[in-house]
Amino acid sequence: MSEETDIHEQIKERILKKQKEIGLWKQIKEDFSVPRLNDPALDSNFELFFNYPGVWAIIAHRITNRLYNRGWKKLARALTGIVSLFSKTDVHPAATIGRRVFIDHAIGVVIGATCVIEEDVLIYQCVTLGGVSLDKGKRHPTIRANAVIGSGAKVLGNIIVGKNSKVGANSVVVSDVPKNSTAVGVPAKVIHKEKKDCKLAHGDLPDINKEMFKYIIERIHILEEAVKEEDGIDVSDKDKKLEEDYTKFINAMNSIKK
Repeated sequence: MSEETDIHEQIKERILKKQKEIGLWKQIKEDFSVPRLNDPALDSNFELFFNYPGVWAIIAHRITNRLYNRGWKKLARALTGIVSLFSKTDVHPAATIGRRVFIDHAIGVVIGATCVIEEDVLIYQCVTLGGVSLDKGKRHPTIRANAVIGSGAKVLGNIIVGKNSKVGANSVVVSDVPKNSTAVGVPAKVIHKEKKDCKLAHGDLPDINKEMFKYIIERIHILEEAVKEEDGIDVSDKDKKLEEDYTKFINAMNSIKK
């Protein structure tokens, strides 16, 4: 067993050990309390029962995972299929999910069979924790404690998203994300940032495309100035119009929240 595989197995065993210690019903009760910690929109228990498919997806997984691990694989898969019709999620019963994991909105979430998720992880809608291999071994990601996976993000392969890290919305992550980091883009680039206590700060991310476009436009402007000075070309009328368009574009980008 490789060192990397050993790390995944250690995390998985630790999660399963905690599950046995706390027991099924106490864990389900805890799952019902998690939305109040993560969603300020929750006003009553009535909403909890009828408007939070992610909670039901997790609770159903608590049951199907235990059935699956005890050899009742066909029954676990059948129950998972039924739950998927109502929760609009696809959580494989073999996946290992720790305590206080919250799937917000839930619609379109896919969690693969060998995925391992530690405690206090926040997952938004349309997230895929998927694989990129047909091998029978560990082929899905491991999400460490207190991580946040933004809506539409794809975390693919046997990789690790570190503790307290954030994956930006619609990012595609195919390599490890260190702890206390932020990953954004396609493919995702890791940006080390200061740790923030608020999980909902996942929207406070740098705009890589904005910075790149600004750099390219300013670089072209410098080159144009150099060419005009070298060759004595007079394009003052067209240049004036381009300068106006350029200024408008830069002002528009600067108005976007940094």
